[in-house]
Parts: sequence; C-alpha cells; structure tokens
Amino acid sequence: MRIIPAIDIIDGKCVRLSKGDYDTKKIYNEHPLEVAKEFEAHGIQYLHLVDLDGAKSKHIVNHKVLEQIASQTSLKIDFGGGLKTDEDLRVAFESGANQITGGSIAVKDPDTFKSWLSKFGPDKIILGADAKDEKVAVSGWLEESKEELIPFIKSYHQEGVSYVICTDISKDGMLEGPSFDLYRKILEECHPELVEGAVKSLKLIASGGISHFDELPKLAELGCEGTIIGKAIYEGRISMKQLEGFILNS
Repeated sequence: MRIIPAIDIIDGKCVRLSKGDYDTKKIYNEHPLEVAKEFEAHGIQYLHLVDLDGAKSKHIVNHKVLEQIASQTSLKIDFGGGLKTDEDLRVAFESGANQITGGSIAVKDPDTFKSWLSKFGPDKIILGADAKDEKVAVSGWLEESKEELIPFIKSYHQEGVSYVICTDISKDGMLEGPSFDLYRKILEECHPELVEGAVKSLKLIASGGISHFDELPKLAELGCEGTIIGKAIYEGRISMKQLEGFILNS
C-alpha cells in the first residue's frame, strides 16, 4: 500500500482543515516545499497536493507551489482542487503533476471528466469521490450532491477509472480513525471490470481520519491501494520514522 502524505494549500501555505471547513484553517508551515523535502528525505515517493483556493474559486490557483515542489523534489504528485477546464489540466500537468484528481467536475460535468479520462488515460486521472453519509460532496465539500457514493464509483469504474480517492468528510482532520467499513463496502461492491478487453481492479486510496500508525496495516489488509495521511503527521501522531519503516517493509 502506498503512503501518500497530503499538503493542502491556502495562500501558498501548508494548512489543514477539519471536515473541510475553511473556518478551521490551521497553518502548519508557510513553505510547502520544506514540508515536501522532509517527506522525500524519509523515503516518501508520493504526494497528495490540494489547491484549496482552487477548490473554492473553481479554477487552478496554486500551480506555482506545484511547480516548485515538482521541480525541486522527485515526488510523484497527484494534484487536485478546482480543476474544471482543459486549460486547468494543461497548467497542472505542465507544472509537474503526475496525476490530477477530479471530484466536482465528475459530478457536474461528466462529459468533460470522461474526455480527460479518454485523452490522458486512467493512470493520469483520479476520481475524487468524497462523501458525507454516502452522498458525494462537491465544490470543496461546500455542497452535497444527490449522487450515491458507491453507484457513482461503480459507474466510473465501468467507464475505465482505475484510481479513486475516497474521503469520508465526517472523519477528515478529526483524528478519529478512518472509515474501515465504508472502504470494505466499496471494495466488496466494485468488482474488477472488463475495460477495453482487460480486467481492471479498482485502486482505492483511503483518505480522512487516519490517526495512528496501527490503522495503516488494517487499510492494507482491506485491499486499499494507497492511503493519504495529513493531520496525523503534522500533529505528531504518526512519525516519519514509522512511515519510513512501513515503506521499507511493504
């Protein structure tokens, strides 16, 4: 299972929110590049970079931070937050994103999202399926859609989506543990799909609520392909040394 630390950006600074509420913003570092370099120094290879200003303003904003981290580290970055147009994607990929995450766009403009999937391929486009009470949330979690989470994921998996980041919003930033039952349910119901003649399994990335190191082996056992860790690292609940050990022993 891949370990993917998160850096959330507001005004170019590394922050964390609780349950996606912008009023709970806590700044952890004014220089995201420093944080990214520390991750890299401990054997981390992946980074989940979220443009929270972009999510709010519905277009890419913090691409300079992406460019800085991509050009000065070897981290493979998945980038999300407010990506709505082909131009947003062009900027993200040219700024060094290895993958992009589309959440709201997949709900509100499925044709555009599917065109990205077709153009760039399933290894480059991640479905962001963030949920509250198993309903998909959009617009930086400021709105709840009518989309049921699991049918939403299943339908896109049938369209060729491989990677899905699923965040249970009620857990995010709360340090109360991840939604094991929800992830189990998703993996049980989203069976491998035959796409373009090949059988493809869902690569589920768990996000939200990680609070202790012991939760990581449990997520791996469930079959999660990756897990995103944010506040637990910044609050010292999980040490970089523990993550380094997990990566070496995986």
